[in-house]
Amino acid sequence: MTIAGSIILIMLGAILTWAVDFTIAGLDIQVIGVILMVGGLAGLLFGIWRLTTVRRRTTVTAAAPVDAAATRRHVYEERRYDDPTI
Repeated sequence: MTIAGSIILIMLGAILTWAVDFTIAGLDIQVIGVILMVGGLAGLLFGIWRLTTVRRRTTVTAAAPVDAAATRRHVYEERRYDDPTI
């Protein structure tokens, strides 16, 4: 779940909890709104935690010494213009 998805869940839960004023038989809209807000908050905290841990992780690899004479290449670029002359 992304951070934007979590914020959308929090907003949807807040709307269902405090702004909706109708009832459905056997369903409590306010409880569903609170559940969505808690789920969105958990997703938001997890997303922020994941971003902070990924940015801290670095990998260092040891590179073998490179022989400059062995890796030297000659590159020739050839351009052909096939457009008709005007």
